[in-house]
Amino acid sequence: MSKIWTIANRELHTFFDSLIAYIMIIAFLGFSGFFTWLYGADIFFVKQASLQSFFNIAYWTLFFFIPALTMRLFAEENRSGTLELLLTKPVSDWEVVLGKFLSTFFLILIALALTLPYYITVASIGPVDHGAVWSGYLGLILMSAAYISIGIYTSSISSNQIVGYLLALFIGIFFQIIFVMLAGNFTGLIGETLNYLSISTHFDSVSRGVIDTKDLIYFLTIIFLGMLLTEANLARKRL
Repeated sequence: MSKIWTIANRELHTFFDSLIAYIMIIAFLGFSGFFTWLYGADIFFVKQASLQSFFNIAYWTLFFFIPALTMRLFAEENRSGTLELLLTKPVSDWEVVLGKFLSTFFLILIALALTLPYYITVASIGPVDHGAVWSGYLGLILMSAAYISIGIYTSSISSNQIVGYLLALFIGIFFQIIFVMLAGNFTGLIGETLNYLSISTHFDSVSRGVIDTKDLIYFLTIIFLGMLLTEANLARKRL
């Protein structure tokens, strides 16, 4: 377990040392804050003590930001050849994958934690549904973890960061948009299956406060599959 934390800590420090973490956090707070409080369906406009507008904006902002964070995790080491050096050390493939996953996951948690003043401000405006707020945060956390697992996989199969970013976006678009669009064109089992594959379906369910087992299983399955494919790719590089 200590090896996982060592890798996660090293990667997290790399994020902050290279200013990527600061840029991402500032941009995330800027986008989410602007559209939550100042533009469009902002809180003062709808006149409701709710963070739903923030969750809707953060849902899309994180979709684009997470691949930008994960694209360098393996791609840069593939390009520089340091990945082979890392794999020669007494550390398992799963420890490497989990360490890199957790580094990005912790960074997302930090970014979301910095939005808690939004919650405090809304609660001071009027009566707020606290359960809905925490469910919204849970939905963002689960969605982020799913996209992180996809991002580290696409990074592991490329030596170019931009390619890793674009691959993660391409795969993510299916979960974010295409599956739910296709579901509307089918009925019966096919339609239900496509709808189930859509992240938006499960995110909407969780963010409304409906914590269903099938939603948790869905997110955990994507997270596990993403890390499993990454681990399999690393195991192939050891051969």
